[in-house]
Amino acid sequence: MRAILLRQFGGPEQLQPGTVPDPVPACGELLLRVEASSVNPIDTKLRAGALPALAPDLPAILHGDVIGTIEAVGCGARNWKIGDRVWACAGGFKGLGGALAEFMAIDASLAAPAPATIPVEHAAALPLVAITAWLAVIDRARVRPGQRVLIHGATGGVGHLALQLAKIAGAHVTASVSTEIKTALARNLGADDVILGRDAPESAFDTVIDTIGGPNLDNTFRQISPGGTAVTIAARTTADLSPLHAKSATFHAIFMGLPLLTGQGRDALGTILRHVTSLIHQGRLRPLIDQIFPMSQVAAAHARLESGQATGKIVLRSDW
Repeated sequence: MRAILLRQFGGPEQLQPGTVPDPVPACGELLLRVEASSVNPIDTKLRAGALPALAPDLPAILHGDVIGTIEAVGCGARNWKIGDRVWACAGGFKGLGGALAEFMAIDASLAAPAPATIPVEHAAALPLVAITAWLAVIDRARVRPGQRVLIHGATGGVGHLALQLAKIAGAHVTASVSTEIKTALARNLGADDVILGRDAPESAFDTVIDTIGGPNLDNTFRQISPGGTAVTIAARTTADLSPLHAKSATFHAIFMGLPLLTGQGRDALGTILRHVTSLIHQGRLRPLIDQIFPMSQVAAAHARLESGQATGKIVLRSDW
């Protein structure tokens, strides 16, 4: 099959076309004809060699987000049939093939029926970021009606889904954004208040969702109220935890890729995508799309994400 291969770690130019044998679905797996994928920060970091503990062996096929049509069903993969369209975040890590190819074999427990009420390319933008936002807002923070929630990076990939999920949960949502253009986008997504920059009031929020990491965790810890909950998707830090201790606050770190690496808890990811599909069908959740590239131009898509100019998700449409 045709694929985009990473033969050595480095810049976007290292993503080159090639051919590899077709994958064969093992028991419990589905073989998908890939229709679309999307670019996430972890994809660019894996390509650059910045995450050696998570990186697949070279030559590698990257990218976890996938939407596609089932071409073959492995033994034991019940409740699926050839021709079903499914979506998942299912690979691109160590030991797992990715979506930058004509076909991708995925664990059936990670899959859910793809939403039929939005374009395929829009759906492809969502699996990783929607699962991550769900884990942050619903699973860990357990946001409830009337709570005050602050979302840092509220128009980014995870942030724009976290904003919508917090509103669906009944919270009063304040969005933290970096530009005036993003201010309007955040309000359009449902934010009650918008702050330009990261300097929100101290001790003012029941929950703070941080999608920025690094020095912004210090802001997050200051902004959480006593007894509140802070959640980050970027916890590689040496931040001082004293403010959390002083407020008896709870701190969670989210890494949605862990079930892909360990094999444990994969069913939960498929279940979350079923919930997300339902919200999309109800018109309550929608993706923010920055740009759609042909898959053959994945190097340009990586460069776009790394430029820092993207707002929302960058999508790759299969053009084999």
